[in-house]
Amino acid sequence: MHEIIWHGRGGQGVVVAAQILAEAAYLQGYKGVTSAPTFGPERRGAPLTASTRISDTPLRTFSQIEHADIAVVLDPSLVKVVDIQSSVKDGGLIIINTDLPPDAFQLRDGLKIAVVDAVKIALKFHLLKEGAPIVNTPLLGAFARAAGLVSLEYIEKGLKKKLPAKVVAANSMAVNAAYEQTIIKDK
Repeated sequence: MHEIIWHGRGGQGVVVAAQILAEAAYLQGYKGVTSAPTFGPERRGAPLTASTRISDTPLRTFSQIEHADIAVVLDPSLVKVVDIQSSVKDGGLIIINTDLPPDAFQLRDGLKIAVVDAVKIALKFHLLKEGAPIVNTPLLGAFARAAGLVSLEYIEKGLKKKLPAKVVAANSMAVNAAYEQTIIKDK
């Protein structure tokens, strides 16, 4: 089983990204997939999480993820606000939306890091909501490249299942751009 925790802020599409990944994994043939938001008093801009579980066998676990294999960070300011490293297992992967290189982040030994400038990609493909760049789908492209669990082909199929038809093309181009631009480094 692979456990993924998504860190973002209200309004960034954290929950939608977790759902698209679950859909894509199911379409690719995984027998067990779940996606769950963590809701509390969150509001637009407040830190929040969502989770995705992917398994070759049916899942019987529906609790919140405490220690994930992979953490995906939509807002880089959360790295200083939330202890993301403690939510990732030894040997895990952290994927961060940032314009900084991987070496700019001080991670504990044994973690792998992947970075992509999802804001730049979102702006290029006009993925905006109320004037703010929406980076959730570009980070799905980064996930496909860095994690290697769900292929780009199935991420795109997940987009088609979960997003309105009028926005699929731009989101698909953003996913592909992020896939190509993701930088991966073992720390």
